[in-house]
Amino acid sequence: MPSQKFLVPVGSLLLVIAAYYFYRWAGVAVAVSALVMWLLLHFSRMMQVLKRTTNRPIGYVGSAVMLNAKLQPGMTLLHVVAMTRALGKRLTEKDVQPEVFRWTDGTDSHVTCTFVGGKLAQHVLFRPAGGALPPAP
Repeated sequence: MPSQKFLVPVGSLLLVIAAYYFYRWAGVAVAVSALVMWLLLHFSRMMQVLKRTTNRPIGYVGSAVMLNAKLQPGMTLLHVVAMTRALGKRLTEKDVQPEVFRWTDGTDSHVTCTFVGGKLAQHVLFRPAGGALPPAP
């Protein structure tokens, strides 16, 4: 995963160099415009996700069981926040790896997610013992 920190800038630089080699300054202008557009799209998505979280309490999710079913290792924190529409309650110190967040629903069931390098490494569902459904009549 740390290689992505280097691959994107190096790939961007190679794109600009190739554009200059084939099309001179016009190619550089198009390549830089495309890179800026790509950055703006990612920034816009991040702002939209964070805007949706403003009206929800921190660490709340509609159904912890449904969240647990949708989670997959390798998901980014931004993707999980977009699914829950709420920021997770931080259980670890700031800027400490791994980062642990928790989302709780109305039945006190909760999902605890561990993120390493911004990617979901593992998640655990906890359901309280008293949360069983009554027998059907």
